[in-house]
Amino acid sequence: MLPFINTTSLTFLLTGLPGLEAFHSWISIPFCCLYVTALSGNGMILFVIITEPSLHEPMYYFLSMLSTTDLGLSISTLVTMLGIFWFNAREISFNACLVQMFFIQLFTVMESSVLLAMAFDRFVAISKPLRYATILTESRISQIGMAIVTRGTITLTPMVLLLKRLSYCRSHVLHHSYCFHPDVMKLSCTDTKINSAVGLFALISTAGVDSIFIFLSYVLIIKTVLSIASPEERHKAFSTCISHVGAVAIFYIPLISLSFVHRFGKQAPPYVHTLIANAYLLIPPVMNPIIYSVKTKQIRKAMLKVLLSKGS
Repeated sequence: MLPFINTTSLTFLLTGLPGLEAFHSWISIPFCCLYVTALSGNGMILFVIITEPSLHEPMYYFLSMLSTTDLGLSISTLVTMLGIFWFNAREISFNACLVQMFFIQLFTVMESSVLLAMAFDRFVAISKPLRYATILTESRISQIGMAIVTRGTITLTPMVLLLKRLSYCRSHVLHHSYCFHPDVMKLSCTDTKINSAVGLFALISTAGVDSIFIFLSYVLIIKTVLSIASPEERHKAFSTCISHVGAVAIFYIPLISLSFVHRFGKQAPPYVHTLIANAYLLIPPVMNPIIYSVKTKQIRKAMLKVLLSKGS
């Protein structure tokens, strides 16, 4: 009979880039640059939306939600990832692992939900421009924000807490630089069918459902735009969606890539899995501020205004 360890004293070992441990200090440089970019970029967008009255509109309120989730996602992995690269600090207690896992999953689910809310925002702005301000009032946007947080919390809490019922008697080495739900389950020597089912339900009921509704929103948006007679107006309507389409792509493409690598990339070197898993959590927080500052004139002007005022 395999011995099991009480979860109250259980410690896991996180993994950096397998096979590249000698280069961790050098590898930390680009990762550190990515974190600085993510934190400063999203922080700047939040700051300009809060301080610039002209940006107090539904579209930018949703963008501030996106920046908040990106900040949360970055901070959730920052300590363990850079701790491994800089100090080889691989140990993490079971409870700390569960807390990190919960917040990583929560901010990921929230990002998916915010992207859906932003798709709805673009649909209303294009199809019902005269009623836009009355449909998406500040109180309604606040309710949407609360619903996003509540939905993520209710969906993910059982998934994380169910890990406490498992016994862990195998190797305590995790294969990522942060706590990942399937990774922790694999270390259990007890039946994980319930955990797998709850995890699959959480994934399908959040990112899965959101992706379907985002797709349907754009089907309706395209149908509405194509019915506009003026080519200039059609181009203007499509151009308001470019930033959001980019944000959706950089969220779902790494997610799909990670799923494919886990399923079909068994022969790939271990560090490939880890790199893609890290990219899955880092690319959206890094790229979203860049996309919105480049493609959204109002954000770009507000950021330049802040930077120039600081310089003078």
